[in-house]
Amino acid sequence: MNQFTFEAKHKTVLGAFMALGAICLALTALGDDSFLTRTWSNYLHNTVFFLGIGFVSIFVLTAFTTAYAGWHLMIQRVWEAFSVFLVPALVLMLIMVVAVVFDINHIYHWADDASVAADPILQGKSPFLNNTWYSLGTLLVVGTWAYFAYRYRTLSKEEDEVGTEEYLQYKKIKKISAIFLPIAGFTSAAMIWQWVMSVDAHWYSTLYAWYATVSLFVAAMALTIMLLIWLKSRGYYENVTNEHFHDLGKYLFAFSVFWTYMWFSQYMLIWYANNGEETTYFLTRMHEYPVLYWGNLVLNFVLPFLILMRNDTKRKFGTLFFVSFIVFFGHWYDYFQMIKPGVAHTAHEIHEMHPSGGDDHHDATTLSMSDDHAAAAGHEAEHAEGDHSAAGHGDGHAVEAYGDEGHGHSSFQMGMTFPGLLEIGTMLGFLAFFLFIVLNRLSKAKLVPENHPFVHESEHHHT
Repeated sequence: MNQFTFEAKHKTVLGAFMALGAICLALTALGDDSFLTRTWSNYLHNTVFFLGIGFVSIFVLTAFTTAYAGWHLMIQRVWEAFSVFLVPALVLMLIMVVAVVFDINHIYHWADDASVAADPILQGKSPFLNNTWYSLGTLLVVGTWAYFAYRYRTLSKEEDEVGTEEYLQYKKIKKISAIFLPIAGFTSAAMIWQWVMSVDAHWYSTLYAWYATVSLFVAAMALTIMLLIWLKSRGYYENVTNEHFHDLGKYLFAFSVFWTYMWFSQYMLIWYANNGEETTYFLTRMHEYPVLYWGNLVLNFVLPFLILMRNDTKRKFGTLFFVSFIVFFGHWYDYFQMIKPGVAHTAHEIHEMHPSGGDDHHDATTLSMSDDHAAAAGHEAEHAEGDHSAAGHGDGHAVEAYGDEGHGHSSFQMGMTFPGLLEIGTMLGFLAFFLFIVLNRLSKAKLVPENHPFVHESEHHHT
């Protein structure tokens, strides 16, 4: 079957999970602090994660097109459908923009005028980290990505109908692919800096954009494998063979190793330089979020490496689905640890500067930075006075989870220190929304492109 049917029962199941996600966000808000720190950080986390999967999908398609690749033609429509999510993702991200610009949330330290006025480091970064760049950048960049994704898919669908030997649509696709790649390279780095890296506004890393994008790519490969296995079980994609899955498995394995290389390189370079404004990031996570920090490495390197190292595991659907599930969750977890510690610190700092806007019940729950972290922060601020502490805010039932000589204490709080059930439920809601868009798009075109010059190469692909 080359035409997917989006059945009513599938819509019902996905709708139920979307409702679950909305309920989990609402429950998070009901038990949150006065700034809804946990709620907004969950929203940012999932919006950026699934938007990023849409982005890397169109990036991969344009890269393969420019490189004259042909093996992926059997599964191209899946990535086209992934990329279409950029359109609703733009709307989701604009909600975040409104919340930042109109001071509805306190996710970013640089968005608080009082904090910027009292912090020379934030003042130095204000030409880039400001509401204007954040809002216009999000609108223009994601809008541009969505346009190229829409244009690529439109030309691909037209190719099915035209059937000419001149391959006019394919030639147009090559042109827009060559135009998109450099745009994507520059803009994706800038936006990941603003959306995610700037939650730790004092910190920066030249490897961060690579690290974050590779994480999204691996998540996209994992979701592709799981979706294809499900579609094959329903009788679709008969021509997608073990060879295609073997290639996808190799991508999953290779880029899991590459992600680990980025993980280590970023840490090693910062550790070696020993600059206070850089080491703060790792000190906070290693000393105050050890399960989050080291669990990230286990999920995204140790397990996929050990499972996928054997060649035959890339051809076994059960094993491949299992490891893809682990890796997909692992990179969602990776984005959790990228965002939450910085947001907790920002929320605490702003609570201290705006005590009238806080809630005594929730303000009692705090995460103190380690002594090393405070010393590093003091160094980066060039002897600025104040108590640099990280904070988590939530239900007020924190318990002490970390204490070590010379490192102070931190408090465990579900949803900020570690993903809780509400975080999992919210992610499932976003995933259901993503899959609803994807399956709807898959039903609007043939599953395998026709009249493409390389389609027969893909049908007879062997590794």
